Amino acid sequence: MTTAAEQPCYTLINIPSDAEPPTELQLKTDLEKGDIRSKTEALKKVIHMILNGEKMPSLLMTIIRFVMPLQDHTIKKLLLIFWEIVPKTGPDGKMLHEFILVCDAYRKDLQHPNEFIRGSTLRFLCKLKEPELLEPLMPSIRTCLEHRHSYVRRNAVLAIFTIYKNFDTLIPDGPELIHNFLEQEQDASCKRNAFMMLIHADQERALDYLSTCIDQLHTFGDILQLVIVELVYKVCHANPSERARFIRCIYNLLNSSSPAVRYEAAGTLVTLSSAPTAIKAAASCYIELIVKESDNNVKLIVLDRLIALKDNPQHERVLQDLVMDILRVLSTPDLEVRKKTLNLALDLVSSRNVEELVLVLKKEVIKTNDITEHEDTDKYRQLLVRTLHSCSIKFPDMAGAVIPVLMEFLSDQNELAAADVLVFVREAIQRFEQLKHVILEKLLEVFPSIKSVKIHRAALWILGEYCTTAEDIQALMHEVRHSLGDIPIVESEMKKAAGDVKEEDEYTPAQQKLLTAEGTYATQSALTATVKKSSEEKRPPLRGFLMDGDFFVGASLATTLTKLAIRYGELVHNAKKHNAFNAECMLIMATIIHLGKSGLATKPITDDDLDRIALCLKVLSDHTPKVNDIFSRECRHSLSTMLAALHEEEKENQKTVIEKKTVSVQPDDPISFMQLVSKAEHGTTEDLFELSLLQAVGTPQKKDAADPQASKLQKVNQLTGFSDPVYAEAYVHVNQYDIVLDVLIVNQTSDTLQSVTLELATLGDLKLVEKPSPIILAPHDFANIKANVKVASTENGIIFGNIVYDVSGAASDRNCVVLNDIHIDIMDYIVPAACSDNEFRQMWAEFEWENKVTVNTSIADLSTYMAHLLKSTNMKCLTPEKALSGECGFMAANLYARSIFGEDVLANLSIEKMIHLGEDSPVQGHIRIRAKSQGMALSMGDKVNMCQKNPPK
Repeated sequence: MTTAAEQPCYTLINIPSDAEPPTELQLKTDLEKGDIRSKTEALKKVIHMILNGEKMPSLLMTIIRFVMPLQDHTIKKLLLIFWEIVPKTGPDGKMLHEFILVCDAYRKDLQHPNEFIRGSTLRFLCKLKEPELLEPLMPSIRTCLEHRHSYVRRNAVLAIFTIYKNFDTLIPDGPELIHNFLEQEQDASCKRNAFMMLIHADQERALDYLSTCIDQLHTFGDILQLVIVELVYKVCHANPSERARFIRCIYNLLNSSSPAVRYEAAGTLVTLSSAPTAIKAAASCYIELIVKESDNNVKLIVLDRLIALKDNPQHERVLQDLVMDILRVLSTPDLEVRKKTLNLALDLVSSRNVEELVLVLKKEVIKTNDITEHEDTDKYRQLLVRTLHSCSIKFPDMAGAVIPVLMEFLSDQNELAAADVLVFVREAIQRFEQLKHVILEKLLEVFPSIKSVKIHRAALWILGEYCTTAEDIQALMHEVRHSLGDIPIVESEMKKAAGDVKEEDEYTPAQQKLLTAEGTYATQSALTATVKKSSEEKRPPLRGFLMDGDFFVGASLATTLTKLAIRYGELVHNAKKHNAFNAECMLIMATIIHLGKSGLATKPITDDDLDRIALCLKVLSDHTPKVNDIFSRECRHSLSTMLAALHEEEKENQKTVIEKKTVSVQPDDPISFMQLVSKAEHGTTEDLFELSLLQAVGTPQKKDAADPQASKLQKVNQLTGFSDPVYAEAYVHVNQYDIVLDVLIVNQTSDTLQSVTLELATLGDLKLVEKPSPIILAPHDFANIKANVKVASTENGIIFGNIVYDVSGAASDRNCVVLNDIHIDIMDYIVPAACSDNEFRQMWAEFEWENKVTVNTSIADLSTYMAHLLKSTNMKCLTPEKALSGECGFMAANLYARSIFGEDVLANLSIEKMIHLGEDSPVQGHIRIRAKSQGMALSMGDKVNMCQKNPPK
């Protein structure tokens, strides 16, 4: 195949598809007799046609005679493109004689007084691959090295570099020439190009030059500094004995004014040395970059480098000393950056610096109280609370200092942070007996100011469970009375509604003095509106929740009161006092039931809440020892079991992390000697710097588990039939946000097909980046056309289209072959992810799109079905393994995954096995999928249906 599409392309040219191809005679006339504008347009058309595969040998001499002598800059530029793409050899493979004239024109352009023409001609010479054309031009190229303008000198160096690389016989003294040029040159871009040539052509000379100016590196431009970093890395990688000589050079570049140079220098330093001073210098450099760079993407990339450093056990201790510097990154407003920073700091914190860490986090907590306008402030507070929680559990001595600060969050409107605080308080009060009194005192102090019903409910449970002394029980009872207001609630509310209230409860109507048009004062009363508002404002918190119809908090209060009454009876042996306390608790429960049935509340009491309160009344009236034991002891035992399970799970995760960090080397592993490795073994297709950086930070290189060729074949889609005149198939290569379609087109006819165009369209959140250029196919020829598609979200996308072409010599209309649809699999964008139970429930409540999929499968085992579902959908099971173990004929689990675009998808699996239908009866049930967008929910539902049709073999 010899079409122009296969030749190396240096210049991208947009070809208008609607234009009619002109005839050769018409082009010849325009090139000979037209004005400058006509000749420019004609030359453009000639270039388009040659790119489409037309030869046009008759126009070559016309262009040499009538176009080449012109001095117009646009024509000069177009001519350079024309000479690059035009066939330069005849059928016998020898150079065409006309190119002697062209070569002379090049030489004149290289001596032209205009620096743009000289420079662009030198750039063009970099693309020439014919030594016969280059040889006569060598003297002129050499003289361009001494030109006054840096644009010409810069391109002259590039020209000499490419000529030396391809045909070193034409300029055997190239490296020496460039070395001398480099010593005298002052322009940064010229020095960079010259140094780049020496790196690739004569490394020794490059090192000699670097040795002479190693103390002046800070004065060089960033483009030259980057090349020097590359050279030092290559030299030290190939010859480790040179490290001592050049490592100081890398240290100097860590202080460069360019962020890019500092980033590259830090990465190189990590690969060259594992000494603590080197790691500390590189890490400090990374931290400075994160703090000073404004782009969040840069911050995240550099943070990933720090995290990779931390994952190496040798470097972890060095980074522990830099925890306080790492916390400076928290000044960034972006939540993702803050999240990564806090996780990194938490991993690195040790007993030496935990106090300072907690102090900084406390300051951050106080700062968030002053900032309310930012949308991520609530989530940031939640992150801070969780980090402080983890610190306190890891270092119990810090819990006493942390708890008072966190308690302030309970009175906050933000439920997220307050709920996390209570989770922490519950764990702390259970684990740290010495802090129990402080926590209860602080919790009772904040209790009246709690505004959220959920937080109120959780706080009641903690207080009811851990108030174990008579004084604490009385203090809590006082707070409950205060929070409920006058009881019985129904009578009190009816009195208020009737206006028959006590003197102190009366409300004086607000009066506002207004000035009339006559200049006299008028009084406006706001009695009716304000009395109502006042009564709502005066209503205590618990009473307010109950009046709003939230009787679940009433059921929670009943449980708390029952626990308190049982415990009070055990502590106080005075029967009269105990009965009075018991009676008061029962009165509160009875009044809540009365309110729920009275119709005064916004919503009536639910049956569940009513049963719960009634049960508590029954327990207090009967006082059965077994039931008393359940209320007073078993609840706490259940909590300690749950916390122990969580602690065990945490230890397992920690163990897994430690196992990953330890680099296991087997006794029979082969030793790779750098000096003995051939270039082929280096793996030229891989990024050597990335490879050695991964080795330096202790991250093992991932190996392809399966044969890559086999996996490629699975992604080939047949687009047309074997009997179609044009056969086409596409390999779909998904690369995160891009899809590259590599389409193979085969001409199965004996005719030449002209203007073969691949026309594509997309459905869903896919966007075609550029229209593929038309090509010409010889009889039984084939070609590859690449098309890029951008992906915007995780939805099932479809690419469809057709191939249109003209048959050479035929007078008929354009022919068309319709292509099969290409379905883009969303699994390429979905990755398993983890979240807490609270986050799952919160997202489940927020997400509005639900897709309910009925289980329809031949799989007979519940666990096998779930494993198949997880493998097919890339989701992660959040339900613990222990909860799923055992055989009971029923299984319920929560699944979660995220797309690379940050979209969440939740699923709730509820399946059962009908035992009465026999052992081989299939699994039945439902899968409920929830997502923020409709497309995501539907796409995941389709994927589940497809996986059900293809059971595991």
